[in-house]
Amino acid sequence: MKGKVCIVTGTSAGIGKATAIGLAKLDATVVAVMRDSEKSNAALTEIRMRSGKNESVVHIAADLSSQKSISEFVKEFNARFDRLDVLLNNAGVNQFKRILTADGIEMTFAVNVLAPFLLTNLLTEKLIASAPSRIVNVSSSTSNGARIDFDNLQGEKKYSTFGIYGQSKLALNLITVELSRRLAGTLVTANFLHPGVIRTELGTRDVHPVLKAIAGFVKLFMGSPEKGARTSIYLASSPEVEGITGKYFSNQKEVTANPISFDEATAKRLWKVCEDMTGPSIPSHATAAS
Repeated sequence: MKGKVCIVTGTSAGIGKATAIGLAKLDATVVAVMRDSEKSNAALTEIRMRSGKNESVVHIAADLSSQKSISEFVKEFNARFDRLDVLLNNAGVNQFKRILTADGIEMTFAVNVLAPFLLTNLLTEKLIASAPSRIVNVSSSTSNGARIDFDNLQGEKKYSTFGIYGQSKLALNLITVELSRRLAGTLVTANFLHPGVIRTELGTRDVHPVLKAIAGFVKLFMGSPEKGARTSIYLASSPEVEGITGKYFSNQKEVTANPISFDEATAKRLWKVCEDMTGPSIPSHATAAS
């Protein structure tokens, strides 16, 4: 991965931090995306120390719940880097109650769906110019039992923590597969993955102390962040998946996803919803490229 530039979101802890460390160990230049805080500063120091590649890891701050912050991140990235080989959308949230962002959007939908949608669209031209390049989206097996309710995408009518989370990950699947269609012929691939049942901070913030204690106990039986990062690193770096696109992976192997993930009509409808909420997006490049 020497000479390749990789963006990894959500690197302050867990799978994201482990992914950044793993890619940096492969000599990639890693742009770690997280908000400015004492925690992010500590995470950046740890990533650099554990990878042994201090100069290959940089931090560009972004609040992924804010579309303005995402746009500012892209401007700074473009000013500092002339290529992008891997965009790894790892960041995600799982809220126990309905919270709105500063943009007035439900937090889970904003971070898990709109953030990767907007970030990818703003960086697509750079990915195409750097091709062959890769988009890797971290989904979840919770998408397997989910469905898309266009009347309740943001929990407007009913808010169920795990229902809204699963739906957001299924939406990410749909967007990923639609990206693979739109980018056909450009040598930019888009794949999604389940990292496994991993010990992370997901779903443990701002919750009742009893629930937090239960979550802490359950985590004893979960896999490590390093294990959870393996498939992300594999999809970002392995020559085995060169040219493979629109597929779902787990344990570094292609697996079966919720069939809705590949429903083109649903994907196009969802794409339009996301486009209406974030602004104009990339057109299909398939015809022009061919």
